[in-house]
Amino acid sequence: MKIAVLGTGTVGPTIAGALAGLGHEVVIGTRDPEATLARTGPGLMGAAPFAQWHAGHSQIGVATFADAAAGAEIVVNATNGGGSLDALTAAGAANLAGKVLVDVANPLDFSQGMPPSLNPVNTDSLAEQIQRAFPEARVVKTLNTMTASVMVDPAGVAGGEHSVFVSGNDVDAKETVTWLLKGFGHRDIIDLGDITTARGAEMIMPLWLRLWGALGTGHFNFKIAR
Repeated sequence: MKIAVLGTGTVGPTIAGALAGLGHEVVIGTRDPEATLARTGPGLMGAAPFAQWHAGHSQIGVATFADAAAGAEIVVNATNGGGSLDALTAAGAANLAGKVLVDVANPLDFSQGMPPSLNPVNTDSLAEQIQRAFPEARVVKTLNTMTASVMVDPAGVAGGEHSVFVSGNDVDAKETVTWLLKGFGHRDIIDLGDITTARGAEMIMPLWLRLWGALGTGHFNFKIAR
């Protein structure tokens, strides 16, 4: 499938590389492709410089948010949660209309330092804000409860015996996302319900961050035992 992955931090390139490895036609979306391709400094969380990463993934195109979304069948929002609405606005409502929009971002607020808080929280979620802003997109929240490496290689943690969640209003869109998740190797995929259930998935992040601090690694995941 033709998939646009918006975001060039740690998560976007990780997902894009994995999707390309599965045979999908992938384009990464960014505000300024030339500036992105010229980045030689280290990425966040020890990620390789984007230029270095792209040299090893030259089959993946790099385009503006709008151009990436326009040519895609599926769009993945892997931008920083605080800038997701702006990035998706730049992608263009018309380019998102009717398409599955996979939201993996978290609305982390670093204004008061570490650890970050969530904004919005409790009575709203980033996924709901995206769905309201782009009512013709078919938003599905998923993968936001784990680090990038676990998103695309769940077998690397405890043999893959752990859980991933999906939230969204469109049943067919959730089936498409479930198919993508199975391609990554996820097996315990739990449909939480409509897009409002993304509030719960996003509220896992404060616990995840504290576990990361306690364990000294983000290479873990949650398992729902039942």
